[in-house]
Amino acid sequence: MRKIWKAAALAAGVSVFGVAGLAARAESLTDALIGAYRNSNLLEQNRALLRAADENVAQSVASLRPILNFVTSATARNPRLGDRVTISSGFSLEWLLYDFGATQLQTEAQKETVLATREALTDLEQQVLLTAVQAYMNYRRAVDAVALGENNVTLIRRELRAANDRFDVGEITRTDVAVARSRLATAQAALVTARGQVADAREFYRFAVGHPPSNLSRPPAPPQTAGSLEAARAIALRTHPQIKRAQHEVRASDLTVARTKAAMKPRVTLNANTSRDSNSNSSTSFGVQVGVPVYQGGAQSSRYRAAFAQAEAARSNLRQVTRTVGQEVANAWTSVQVARAQINASQQRIRAAEVAFRGIREEVTLGARTTLDVLDAEQELLDARNSLISAQSDEYVAIYSLLAAMGLLTVSHLGLGVETYDPAAYYNAVKDAPRTSVRGQQLDNVLRALGKKAN
Repeated sequence: MRKIWKAAALAAGVSVFGVAGLAARAESLTDALIGAYRNSNLLEQNRALLRAADENVAQSVASLRPILNFVTSATARNPRLGDRVTISSGFSLEWLLYDFGATQLQTEAQKETVLATREALTDLEQQVLLTAVQAYMNYRRAVDAVALGENNVTLIRRELRAANDRFDVGEITRTDVAVARSRLATAQAALVTARGQVADAREFYRFAVGHPPSNLSRPPAPPQTAGSLEAARAIALRTHPQIKRAQHEVRASDLTVARTKAAMKPRVTLNANTSRDSNSNSSTSFGVQVGVPVYQGGAQSSRYRAAFAQAEAARSNLRQVTRTVGQEVANAWTSVQVARAQINASQQRIRAAEVAFRGIREEVTLGARTTLDVLDAEQELLDARNSLISAQSDEYVAIYSLLAAMGLLTVSHLGLGVETYDPAAYYNAVKDAPRTSVRGQQLDNVLRALGKKAN
């Protein structure tokens, strides 16, 4: 039997993130994604739910096989008169021979449900990986903001010392010194807030990845997405797991309608019984039974109408999911373009703010500017740098959000080089409803191994 977990191929230089050359101890974005995939309890939960759906197929297959029961009973016709108790034992057999395909249709519907559940697992995988990207970028942004805040406090302290020196020689008034002190207090308060945001980002990272961050490296070049919005939307319509899940649900509901209709027709079963009692009397009987539903109070017709309504709901859901995915692609595409425009604008703003800051500091020495002018120019430069950090973080998150909207944010597509869960392996092992045997023991071993891996 194939292993439930299989190693994904990993070749040097193939990874979309290009992690070669990073510091040995630095934690990369690829490491974070791998950690999120390996440590996700949500993925483990839904893998177990998928295996449960696999077993529904096995149970449906088993319903087409003979049902053999051992039966024993004890009877006394008149125990008050001292009649002996008669004990009898035997076997009973029931075997469905023909039901106009109702059970087979049920099996096919369960198979479609399995496929839909697999797509749901893929969609959850995308969510787990996207959350890891957000956690990674949030933490880096928070750390960078603290570094800027610390540098800002240092610069304002320097300006405060300079203001005190100029005040001592009568170049400026006490008001200028007070303004510098106020700005220093504001910068220190902002630094405290930034450090608090680092603590929050650290906990979010721990939640998303499974361990706290440690020396996160600068993220590499972002992965490729699509050349145009229409191309991205076309890929999403073909590959997005939510759309594929909805398609399987439509097929499953159609099969359920057909099964419900077939259930209104006769069922042909083979029945056999053999028994022997304590008086050495034995009996054997067998026969073919044809059961035809005649009247059930309208229950069968109601079940058919309900199945038909569920099929209509599944089709409406497919149309809605398709529309929603298209909108998500468009939103993510726009977010990428906006983030890139913000990066360009922030870079230009930084260059201009740096020139202005240097110029104003020179003008202060000539008496043409005040301390407040210097502090304002410094604050403008700080805001510009913070804007660039935020825009760069937003670009990464937007790109990976676009990949998720296209249905491509998976371990397989990203080439992370981590062993992946094979959803087909367990299904292939149980789809034929293996009986109690060596194969059944192998399945028990697989379940125990999965339980140990989860722990």
